Amino acid sequence: MTDKKTSRLLTSPYTAWALIFILVPLAMVFYYGFTDANGALTLANIKAIAEPVHSRALLLAVVLSVISTVICFLLAYPLGMILAKHRVTGQGIIITLFILPMWMNFLLRTLAWMTLLENKGVINGILDLLHLPEVNIINTPGAIVLGMVYNFLPFMILPVYNSLSSIDDSVINAARDLGADTVQTFFKITLPLSVPGIISGVTMVFIPALTTFAISTMLGGSKILLIGNVIEQEFTLTYDWNLGAGLSIVLMVFIVVNMVVSAMAERDDSSEKRSVRRSISHTAGSDAGAGREER
Repeated sequence: MTDKKTSRLLTSPYTAWALIFILVPLAMVFYYGFTDANGALTLANIKAIAEPVHSRALLLAVVLSVISTVICFLLAYPLGMILAKHRVTGQGIIITLFILPMWMNFLLRTLAWMTLLENKGVINGILDLLHLPEVNIINTPGAIVLGMVYNFLPFMILPVYNSLSSIDDSVINAARDLGADTVQTFFKITLPLSVPGIISGVTMVFIPALTTFAISTMLGGSKILLIGNVIEQEFTLTYDWNLGAGLSIVLMVFIVVNMVVSAMAERDDSSEKRSVRRSISHTAGSDAGAGREER
């Protein structure tokens, strides 16, 4: 009984924190999202996502988020394999170098890229000194994707690396002993066993990329509006909290769908992992039995 009281006492600050800073704001968002300025129930704020300006912003946000997530995966997976498979000397230092920018404020990191990519910025200044053509990437979707990749790449590297480093070397060696070449081992063993890390990385990159508004504001200027920018403007410029909350609910639906799909994929992958291990064990046992019969 005393242990229960102690545990309740220890968890009470976290419960209060969750109630005040998670449940109460969510309740406010749902209240404003499903009511109008007079407090009457309405679905107009939700249906507003069908308006061309809002649907275009949502579609562009999804497209850029998918592109940045794919680029992060293509950069993170080879690095994770190099660090995990070849046991690179000083791999802790390499991982720290990727995490190091995270110690700096998010807005400062993005502001640094804005300074680098400006038409009269550092990169174009260097190109001008080398008599090379300038790069006009600021205020374009490419600049937004670059900012997303730079800011969210560590979120893909860490789970992918952890997943790859947790694969038992004996499983890889068993596959090769059974005649699998490097490509077959990768697609039949390494890739399936690293899916949990990939799913975690994709979720951790896609969701913040989909909801961001700071990166698109600083690197895209006022020319490119993502759904995050539209919601931010509804709250801070037009003060239409009802519409902003309604659009936020729509965005939440996308996030929940992403999380559900990720959970389902991870559950399917767990069963695939077990089948891979059973297949290797069964084949190895069969080969061992055949060897004994030959002897």
